[in-house]
Amino acid sequence: MKKVELTMDKQKQYEIIKALYEGRINKVRAVVKLGVTRRHVNRLLAKYAQVGKEAFIHGNTGRRPTHAFSNAQKMEIVALYNKKYFDANFVHASQLMAQHDGINISSSALRKILLAEDVLSPRAQRSTRKKLQQRLRAKQKGAIPKEQHKIETKIIAAEQAHSRRPRAAYFGEIIQMDASLHYWFGNRKSQLHIAIDDSTGRIIAAYFDWQETLDGYYHLLHQILTTEGIPHKFLTDRRTVFTYKKKTSPSEEDDVTTQFSYACKLLGIEISTSSVAQAKGRVERAFQTLQSRLPIDMRLAGITDIEQANEVLHHHVKDFNDHFALSADYTKSVFVEQPSDARIDQILAVLAERTVDCGQCIRYANKHYRILDSNSVQVNFRHGTKGLVAKTFSKQMYFTVDDRTYALDEVPVRAERSKTFDIAVEEAPKLKKVNIPAKDHPWRQSNFIKHHKYIAKKFYLEV
Repeated sequence: MKKVELTMDKQKQYEIIKALYEGRINKVRAVVKLGVTRRHVNRLLAKYAQVGKEAFIHGNTGRRPTHAFSNAQKMEIVALYNKKYFDANFVHASQLMAQHDGINISSSALRKILLAEDVLSPRAQRSTRKKLQQRLRAKQKGAIPKEQHKIETKIIAAEQAHSRRPRAAYFGEIIQMDASLHYWFGNRKSQLHIAIDDSTGRIIAAYFDWQETLDGYYHLLHQILTTEGIPHKFLTDRRTVFTYKKKTSPSEEDDVTTQFSYACKLLGIEISTSSVAQAKGRVERAFQTLQSRLPIDMRLAGITDIEQANEVLHHHVKDFNDHFALSADYTKSVFVEQPSDARIDQILAVLAERTVDCGQCIRYANKHYRILDSNSVQVNFRHGTKGLVAKTFSKQMYFTVDDRTYALDEVPVRAERSKTFDIAVEEAPKLKKVNIPAKDHPWRQSNFIKHHKYIAKKFYLEV
């Protein structure tokens, strides 16, 4: 007797019609359970009476679609991918095959064909790799020795192993940076940003923030510059702090990539990014150690807020370095002498383009600011004049127009005193001289826009 296999829906139909045929339920109950008309129940019942369970098999079951690829075509596609497009993901490979080889195949169909032949995409997810490994190990058990060796090679390729890399030769040659979201203190998760030297494994900067942001990494860079100097290179992941902003981001200050990369360019620091966690294993391993020790120390110290946590963090970093880091005395340092505090404050600035409005002000972070010269006298520009707002690391606000810098003074929402009803007790304060940065400040609008366009062009070419 032929075995008939049905889908879940068809199996349900079969069981209900069978019960109706055997008299265990009536037609009204069958109509309600199946959610169909009484006429359709009659058709199913008549068909079941003729051929039995096979009545519920769809007519196209087992029939080959007219547009399906033959086995010979599938083998040709697999050979073409392995030989010509092995380093392309499946979506890109399907486009290349249509463009260069005249093979029109969807990315989903290509994926199904290649996975059936144990071929993975270079961008395959971890879950896909694990499923393939399990399938290959099951094949390996009953295979002959020659086939076992081939399968073992495929298993190793699916593991996506990462070769071991030696430590950097010099202190400050490579600095790995990252952030970890964890319950470091209290009942709320926070982000611990750290920078660790690849040569010695020493944490040279650490900072708590609620989110992994540009401000957190600016604090790391500030600590590095003021304590050690200018490093040679940063190794980070591909977050928007280090790589170009999303195309959908409409706001200039959301373009945190240009901010951090521009600051590093001014300091002469290289930035290398990787989406593979194993590429920056030093910082990932440090987080494992810190997550098992630091929350306990914070709890015993009674730390509950982020300000307290940042105050005592350097003590815990010193304890970590004493226990786990190598001594820097035996490694030559390649840190360059740090710039002055004023220069660091200017370099670690958040820059954003703004336009002068009809009220002779610029709007930034939902506040209005007047533009002042060095004598605290308001400077007026034509409506629509574009400039660059610079918010320094110390939260000072400046406005650059045509490479000339002016101070910004916040316009209060409401006047502090009334000229009509408040009697003047004191004389009006004299205008104070405002400290305007020198002409060699790093916020030259032309240089910033030029760098912004270069990063944008580089990003689109890589994508």
